[in-house]
Amino acid sequence: MFCYYSRNIKEGIMAAGPYNYSYIFKYIIIGDMGVGKSCLLHQFTEKKFMADCPHTIGVEFGTRIIEVSGQKIKLQIWDTAGQERFRAVTRSYYRGAAGALMVYDITRRSTYNHLSSWLTDARNLTNPNTVIFLIGNKGDLDAQRDVTYEEAKQFADENGLLFLEASAKTGDNVEDVFLETAKKIYQNIQDGSLDLNAAESGVQHKPSAKPGQTISNDQPPKDNNCSC
Repeated sequence: MFCYYSRNIKEGIMAAGPYNYSYIFKYIIIGDMGVGKSCLLHQFTEKKFMADCPHTIGVEFGTRIIEVSGQKIKLQIWDTAGQERFRAVTRSYYRGAAGALMVYDITRRSTYNHLSSWLTDARNLTNPNTVIFLIGNKGDLDAQRDVTYEEAKQFADENGLLFLEASAKTGDNVEDVFLETAKKIYQNIQDGSLDLNAAESGVQHKPSAKPGQTISNDQPPKDNNCSC
């Protein structure tokens, strides 16, 4: 099993920081190879576009602290490889995910046609309350569009998914997909539909820091299948 983290992200996670957050939400990003999953993650965590985004081998990890309804929330985001040869390995990361971002490329219909398979994995391997957000990436390439907005929206509605088109290159809607997923998860916590005591909830509640106390950022949870 290969498990790579970018140096700046990993060092940032391991270092103690001034952040005080109330929750940790685990996300996974799934979809075919080449749809831009890693680029979406990089745009969200670093606010930069990677022009030469390498294909993920195994999984990659990123983190960022956001705010929802006045609560600081740390997102732990697992970017999974889209190649079929890694599917058996990456499926282990579905467990305990509070949010799943399912990505296709609006210029490649094959990536859209494979969504049913990705959705089946997400439904079978995550908990029933996992928030699944469908993302049509590469919205900046509208002239090369091979999947209409309307048909993707219909697919999302029929399957109870949140949906937006986005662009990892321009940053359009990238913030929104991560934040709207977190808002829905937080809503599920507030209305009691998400049991925080369940190990598979994908949410950890963290006690607030005392005045003057610094809470160090958590390291990414180590998976038994990861040899890093």
